Amino acid sequence: MKRLVLALDVYEKETALKVAGETARYLWAIKVNWPLILGSGLGVIGELKRETGLPIIADLKLADIPNTNRLIASRVFRAGADYIITHGFVGRDSVRAVMELGEVIMVTEMSHPGAREFLQPSTDGLIEMANELEPFGIVAPATRPERVSYIRRKLDKSIKILTPGVGAQGGSVHKVLRAGADYIIVGRSIYTSESPRESARRIYEEIGGSG
Repeated sequence: MKRLVLALDVYEKETALKVAGETARYLWAIKVNWPLILGSGLGVIGELKRETGLPIIADLKLADIPNTNRLIASRVFRAGADYIITHGFVGRDSVRAVMELGEVIMVTEMSHPGAREFLQPSTDGLIEMANELEPFGIVAPATRPERVSYIRRKLDKSIKILTPGVGAQGGSVHKVLRAGADYIIVGRSIYTSESPRESARRIYEEIGGSG
């Protein structure tokens, strides 16, 4: 089972397609964020999907009223995205608006230090929401494996945990998998390396050795 997600946080389509092509054999999915969509256009989602045959996660972190979330999600799913990442703090109605159109991954906690300020105190409520709505998965921080473990204990077992923060942000593959992560999201440690293929292979094997 492949458990590595490549976060392609670059602007240039050519770079994104090159890195994706070199690393696809080691990936479960590719995650695109605003930098790539703004730099290359929404059509890059379909191009990556056609070139690699992999699921595409659109990391938009949608956080708006239901109608606006619905309008954005409709275009993004139509462009070929398989999953959209949404924020849960805006409420159940806004998350449901996206779920009516396709698969959702909901943010519970993020990997940067500032996430402790407002997101972490809201985690229990967000877990409760996820258990009720049953999205495909939630986002939890690889930089804080103890939080992943806490979330996993309270989260319905059918909901996947995707964890950003391994590599450049200091998260450990072994620790976060032991804590209960299902998928590992890695960006800079792969796409900025001298050999993205080799970096992806190494992480893929590390995940396989830990799962």
